[in-house]
Amino acid sequence: MYSLNRVIIVTDLFHYLDYRRFLKDYYRAHKQKKGSAFSFRSFARLAGMSSPNFLKLVMDGKRNLGPDGIKSFAKALKLGKEESAYFENLVRFNQCATDDERNEWYKRLSASKRYREIKEIEKDYFVYFSRWYYAAIRELVLLPEFREDPDWIARKLSPPITVKEAQTALELLQKLRFLKREKGRLVQAEHNISTAREIISLAIANFHRQMMQRAMESIDRTMPDKRDISSLTIALSPEKFQEAKRRLQEFRRELNVLLSEDGSPKSVYQINFQLFNLSEVA
Repeated sequence: MYSLNRVIIVTDLFHYLDYRRFLKDYYRAHKQKKGSAFSFRSFARLAGMSSPNFLKLVMDGKRNLGPDGIKSFAKALKLGKEESAYFENLVRFNQCATDDERNEWYKRLSASKRYREIKEIEKDYFVYFSRWYYAAIRELVLLPEFREDPDWIARKLSPPITVKEAQTALELLQKLRFLKREKGRLVQAEHNISTAREIISLAIANFHRQMMQRAMESIDRTMPDKRDISSLTIALSPEKFQEAKRRLQEFRRELNVLLSEDGSPKSVYQINFQLFNLSEVA
């Protein structure tokens, strides 16, 4: 950790989920410490690379790192065995083309002992958003007949989950302070989430996929009078698309305020708003 113009720069690799941000902080910290003795050219020599500006190109997102580049950078950064493994997983996590790949590489990142020690709460947030039933259980506590019984919770949800999943969810919801205990009963707690953008965006994408899957299943599982699934297919200009998106967001906020005032809920529902392209985006 170094102080740069009174700004603390943490250069412990395991604090990062963006390898380019780590490289930028590493470069700034070492430039401040060593001055002209440290440069893009000197880093290239340490990495055994012919291009003197390759580090800058990677930092700026203009170049990616392949397998050989990862090894060369790990050498120049003087990373140990565990750090090198984490760095490789981090690079691959950041350079993935799909969320399926990102999920796989995040599993490898979060398997690191050092990462778990530093980012345990972040890993817990990832679990919360990546399992559809965590949010459902948080709403389930509002029902008058709610029972803090994993077996009851598991059977109450649709589709049902396992008793173990219900128990784990109850524990994590309290650990993350989404639920708290008042007068011996679990109640919802207001809690602002603060964690890495990379993890939140991936976890929320997982959440939306699962909820869209639940919506598909409800077509066969739930009687039409107990659900509402409708759609509109229409050609739009970019301007009308933005207006549609804005109105959906406004309506979602208004509906949330209105429905949150319900003092006697009987069931937990999921309301999805979906607006997406069916042709190439102009």
